[in-house]
Amino acid sequence: MKTFKKGKLRVWYDEALLSVSPEQCFDVGFWQQQERIVGQASGRGTTWFIQLDNVQGALRHYRRGGLFGKLVRDHYLFCQWDKTRSYQEFQILNHLRNAGVNVPRPIAARAVKKNVCYQADLITEKIPNARDLVTILQENALRDEIYVKIGQEIRKMNDAQVNHTDLNIHNILVDDQEQVWIIDFDKCGIKSGKDWQFSNIQRLSRSFKKEQLRHNIFFSDHAWRILMSGYLQ
Repeated sequence: MKTFKKGKLRVWYDEALLSVSPEQCFDVGFWQQQERIVGQASGRGTTWFIQLDNVQGALRHYRRGGLFGKLVRDHYLFCQWDKTRSYQEFQILNHLRNAGVNVPRPIAARAVKKNVCYQADLITEKIPNARDLVTILQENALRDEIYVKIGQEIRKMNDAQVNHTDLNIHNILVDDQEQVWIIDFDKCGIKSGKDWQFSNIQRLSRSFKKEQLRHNIFFSDHAWRILMSGYLQ
């Protein structure tokens, strides 16, 4: 990881994946001028998909959710650089990849200090030909083997002591090679012990049931038992 420092700006990046200036890489206008915007997705904000030299990246600006997010959209209280949300997510992704967990490669993270607050951005690798479980399960049921892989991947994440505080089926992807990926590690952290791990699984179970009611996804108690068999292996 390289660090770029300039005044109230910090950028942490992987120089093997980022060939443009760290100052420019978070400027959507720059990528548009280069004709390297290849798509976008809407959620809490817009995620821009950009074509880098060897991979596609997903550029996202950190925004608050909930009622408080309507008042303070994208500013966070600054404590120190290594406590910024972008830096911490960048580091957690590196930690998980080193532990053999399928997560996107972190490409660059930025924090810009604004008086007592900061704003943040992150670029991660876009997983090629991958869809989230909600999209997949609206069309077809998953084979048991995929549920086993999902359970195994979550177990690897927990064994690496990472607490995914928002583990839901929007944050689990399956690519066209049937590899399982876990994404969105904002506000997640490394924790000691194991008492917290079951809460990750409980949150995921609630997510399956919620989307089953909302979107009538293909899901059953049998599928959950198979997922748990993968987790407990």
